[in-house]
Amino acid sequence: MQRGSDRLSVHRDDEMKHELQGMLRSGHPTRTEEWHDPEPSADDDLEVAGGPVAPGTSGSLESVRLELARRLGRTAFPAGPAELIRALRHDNAPDALVASLERLPHKTRYANAQALAEAVLEVAGSGTGRS
Repeated sequence: MQRGSDRLSVHRDDEMKHELQGMLRSGHPTRTEEWHDPEPSADDDLEVAGGPVAPGTSGSLESVRLELARRLGRTAFPAGPAELIRALRHDNAPDALVASLERLPHKTRYANAQALAEAVLEVAGSGTGRS
């Protein structure tokens, strides 16, 4: 007899496998009740929900700030671009986000994600990086 930390019995496991079998084979929900299906994303959802935000693709200060704050947190600030790039790489951030920080002036320090997002969008909008 197995004495693991299973919450469900063997019979319930088999029942659940049988319930999911149709969906796994068809590739789409097989339930007739709409309330079982997940909701589609709304038109006003942030782009972060659809994938990583890069300053060149989004252009929205709010979405870039949210992505930077989500990746860096509060403990990373105040910091310069080199420290922030290290933190982003440690968090496995998208290359486009890291590249946008590499174009920032090296001696500038940023107090929070808002200031960093503004600087990133300013440099991305000008098209030239300063060192």
